[in-house]
Amino acid sequence: MSKNKIIAGMFDRIADGLEFLGENPFRVGAYRKAARVLEDYPEDVEEIYREKGVRGLEAIPGIGKGMVEKIVEFLETGRMTRYDEVMAKVPQDLLKLMAVQGIGPKTLKLAYDRLGVRTIEDFKKVLEDGSLARLPGMGPKKIENIKKGLELYSKMSERIPLGLAIPLVEEIIDRMKDLKEVRNISPAGSFRRMKETVGDLDILTTGENGRKIIDYFTKLPGVTRVLAHGDTKGSCIFNDRYQVDLRVVPEESYGAALQYFTGSKEHNIHLRSIAKSLNMKISEYGVFRGNKKIAGETEEDVYRSLGLIWIPPELREDRGEIEAAQKGKLPDLVELSDIRGDLHVHSKYSDGTATLEEIAEKAREMGYEYIAVCDHSRSAKYARGLDIERLMEKTERIRKLNERLNGIRLIAGAEVDILQDGSLDYPDDVLRELDFVIAAIHIWSKTEDVTRRIIRAMENPYVHAIAHPTGRLISQREGYTVDVDEVIRVAAETGTLLEINAYYDRLDLNDVNVMKAREKGVKFTIGTDTHNIGQLWSMKLGVGVARRGWLEKKDVVNTLSYDELMRLLKEITRRKGGSVS
Repeated sequence: MSKNKIIAGMFDRIADGLEFLGENPFRVGAYRKAARVLEDYPEDVEEIYREKGVRGLEAIPGIGKGMVEKIVEFLETGRMTRYDEVMAKVPQDLLKLMAVQGIGPKTLKLAYDRLGVRTIEDFKKVLEDGSLARLPGMGPKKIENIKKGLELYSKMSERIPLGLAIPLVEEIIDRMKDLKEVRNISPAGSFRRMKETVGDLDILTTGENGRKIIDYFTKLPGVTRVLAHGDTKGSCIFNDRYQVDLRVVPEESYGAALQYFTGSKEHNIHLRSIAKSLNMKISEYGVFRGNKKIAGETEEDVYRSLGLIWIPPELREDRGEIEAAQKGKLPDLVELSDIRGDLHVHSKYSDGTATLEEIAEKAREMGYEYIAVCDHSRSAKYARGLDIERLMEKTERIRKLNERLNGIRLIAGAEVDILQDGSLDYPDDVLRELDFVIAAIHIWSKTEDVTRRIIRAMENPYVHAIAHPTGRLISQREGYTVDVDEVIRVAAETGTLLEINAYYDRLDLNDVNVMKAREKGVKFTIGTDTHNIGQLWSMKLGVGVARRGWLEKKDVVNTLSYDELMRLLKEITRRKGGSVS
């Protein structure tokens, strides 16, 4: 586990502890911000400190002097005094509940002080016996929300967000490739299908000397417990949380095993029914007619033996992909390499950590043609939303920067709040000056149906897209009440783009709604919602959702060139009756 993630976790727990203790919210926010930056920062802080010292750490955007001192202390001693101090004052098991929607630090402190609650089990007990409901401010609605939040928390604690699993799995596979005995290696399971959350992580490999391969695997950095260690299978817990299983399979069965362990269960059952109709059997060992093995070395051979073309893993959910493969009509899915730019990034102007120049440089390094800087609008005070004057200042700076930037264009955008009545947070004469407007709901009441708000925003000629259309956070909340089908209908009618938000805890729209919208002719934008440039890698998560939603290159506007994109955005405005320069 990299020092970045260890220190980020410590900063997050300090923030939880300080919030529980009722400390200054600005101090809490500083630790949260530092944790977010380190969690996604692409360079290892240990290497930065070794090569550049304190100055190197101070150059990390979003990390202040006080945080640098704590990082240095940990790198030099393996301890962090402030962490030890805060953890000594708080019930650490109970603090885990701060991740639950509806349970805040004040609720936990009340339960701690008045009911003697010290653990998660204690909290569940006072919730069920009614003691919690008798505390000040605990009305029936509040208790109901807490119960719903706990139910979601319990469900999600058994799953791993894909965005957290990817760095671990990629690191394991890269390290395993260093072993000369390893030949083929690939992830399998729901991870390979790019599901938004995954259970245990499965990796398949072939190679000589299975015992040596498994032995090497069980000694990888990050292994905290070995659950199984044999000749063909190893199972380990990494970083005290993630179970990873490695199987060594015969070369001649690699394709069959990869298909079998990738799943899904429903997809595999359908394949077995096809095999049965052809008097064949299919298993993890191969495809057999009687005792004769007719396929198994590659996945392509497995599918071909059943009269099918190869089906991309992201489609294997038994949602029509097998029928499409039988007819040779599978979609030509969008690829990560097709993406020419990111259309949702935040800068230092609002709650991001990078300057415009740093964003442009990173985008150029990634091979992008453009990147849209979409800072929050003025009503988002909590995110340092831009008033009109600062928005115009930023837009002007982008225009001037583009005159001297080489090989990359910044798009002057804004993530504009949709207000309670469906109007926009900036007037039309301001929105008209922007290249790209993505409208979003961030604040809503629990009893509100926001469908009309979103539809009114889509009718505005200067709104090009709707950000994270359902408002969900996978690990925390289901989102707002919205008629997604009606939003899709109006998006198709007005030509408004719908965003696939690639932040790992959003992935919103999800794949099912993407499929629905695609069938209605809606076009999509993919944005990482990046707040520090270390998060830009998550574009691959958005592309994963797009692929699971059967999207092709033509369905995603990020695949257009800069000039093509600008023409499309102006066409959206014209179509809705707006004027363009």
